[in-house]
Amino acid sequence: MKHQTLDQLHAVADINPLVPLATRTEKIERWAELLDSNPLRCLAALTGTEYLYPGMREEARAAGSPLTVAFEDPLLRASGLRSDTYGEARRFFELSDWQLHEVVCSCHAGATMQAGWAAQRVRRIVTGNRLLGWLRSRFTH
Repeated sequence: MKHQTLDQLHAVADINPLVPLATRTEKIERWAELLDSNPLRCLAALTGTEYLYPGMREEARAAGSPLTVAFEDPLLRASGLRSDTYGEARRFFELSDWQLHEVVCSCHAGATMQAGWAAQRVRRIVTGNRLLGWLRSRFTH
């Protein structure tokens, strides 16, 4: 392998360094975009995340899950995503267990899900569930 300077590489290739995503919303929106880029892709669900002991839940993963889609992305990895485990996704995307459970658990989708369905669930984290918000406003005021 020949060592070349960045200037030499620019002469033969278009190099755009990855600028890490800074905000929670940017990271979550990127994840949803990745899922939507192939909406019919069949993804694996994680089984029974709500029943796992906390330590086991942190390490839970499934090959080919929505979390794998996020971890496959160079931009999310450059932004600090270290693995496709449940605990790492919860930390990186700043999610509650309930929020992440809604996206990845088999009790919502069965053993597999389409990526487009998962993208809708991921976007709901940012936009919120409008029906629940409306109901809360009716009963709390």
